[in-house]
Formats: sequence, structure tokens, C-alpha cells
Amino acid sequence: MNPALFSLENHIALVTGASSGIGHCVAKGLAAAGAKVVVAARRSDKLAELVAEIETAGGQALAVSMDVTDKATIAAAYELAQQQFGVIDIIVNNAGVADAKNFLKVDDESLDFVMNTNFGGVWHVAQEGAKRMVAAKTPGSIINISSVLGLTAKAGQTAYCASKGAVIQLTRSMSLDLMKHNIRVNAIAPGWFKTEINQDYFNSPAGEEYITRMPARRLGQVEELVGPIIMLASAAGSFVTGSVLPVDGAIHCTGI
Repeated sequence: MNPALFSLENHIALVTGASSGIGHCVAKGLAAAGAKVVVAARRSDKLAELVAEIETAGGQALAVSMDVTDKATIAAAYELAQQQFGVIDIIVNNAGVADAKNFLKVDDESLDFVMNTNFGGVWHVAQEGAKRMVAAKTPGSIINISSVLGLTAKAGQTAYCASKGAVIQLTRSMSLDLMKHNIRVNAIAPGWFKTEINQDYFNSPAGEEYITRMPARRLGQVEELVGPIIMLASAAGSFVTGSVLPVDGAIHCTGI
């Protein structure tokens, strides 16, 4: 095997939702693999700390302010990144939110909150980036972060499940439209990883009991997402597009 297949040198990667959790870890992993990394989020103070970490480790990073529900901030972030680093050719659409409610209790505000970020944000960030890649005749890789709940379902998570299922179908459709431009599009479907969104639940007795029913009997470590994402971003995944890769310790096989 040629280790260079997994190198991201001479690539420029954008990671949304990079201020914490999965995005924070993935950004550091992409930088360690050689990419220049553009980290995006609404919380600029957290991004400054992340950039400092990456640079201290010998990488290159740029922080951009971005609200994935606001197309103007998306375009502005891409423009700044392009001026500083060049055309972004790896996009990790990681920004996401949750608002756990029973279907009968989901109001329009809650539905829009979840769908506008989890689906609309993925759409607009990917579309802006793809347009720029096509204009520059630059091949690329777009990796959308879906969820195991895009493949299965869970009570009280109706809007979230719908949004992540929509991301999977968007990924498949995008792959067909963009393949002729040599832009690959794939999705990662993480299982349960302890992040800011769910840490209160998994620290509760109900969450701890749920962990005992998982096939792996544990939560994932966010570092375990880095390898699959690097594979999809790099030459190692050159013929992989339109795929959905669960990284979930086999939870999608059980439906729990």
C-alpha cells in the first residue's frame, strides 16, 4: 500500500461547525494529513483557539465566521478563504443542531431550526463550494455528515431523523450531478459520539442504560471519524462517490 494515497498535501479543506466536537477534531486530523484547513463556525473565539492548536502542531489554518443558514456569510467565508489559501477542494459539512421533540410537539420554529441548519446548511455550503470548484476546473471531495438516525429512526427525534435522511438523499443526488466535474460526494453516518449536543443525555441514567444495549457497549471516540473522512477526502477514495458510510459500531444493523 502507498501511504501517499491518504496524503492531503496541496489540498484545501473547509470544515463547518468546527468550534467544538466532531468538527474540531476532524479539522485537526485533516491538517495533520497535510491539508490547509479553513475552520468555520459562528463562535470565532473557539475558532481562534483551534487555529492556534493546528499551527502549533505545524499545520496551516484559517478561521472564518460562517452561519450556514445565511448564504451571505457562506459566500463571504469562501471568498476570504480563496484569497488566503486558494480554491477549497475538500468540504466537510459538519454543522448540525438537534431539538428533541415528539412529532406532535414539533412547531414550525423547531422544524425550521433543525432543517435550515442540518439540510439547508449542507445544501448551500456544498453548492457554493461546488460552483467555485467547477469554475476553477478543480476536482474535489464533498463529505456530508449525516447520522445513523438518517438510516434508522428514534422516537422523539422526528425532525432530526428527517433532516439527516434528507442529507443522505442529497448526497446521492449530488454525486450524480457532480461526477462529470470530477467532484466526489459522500456521506458519513456517525453513530453515538459524546458531544455538546448529547452529553447531558449520555451522562444520565437513561443514556448510560442505552449504551449497554449498543453492539459495541460504548460510545464512539470522535477521533474514530478522522480516518474514514481522510479516506473519502484523499486519493484513497478516488472511485468512491455517492456512498453513505456508517461509523457507528454496527448500531444501524440493530435499529436501536
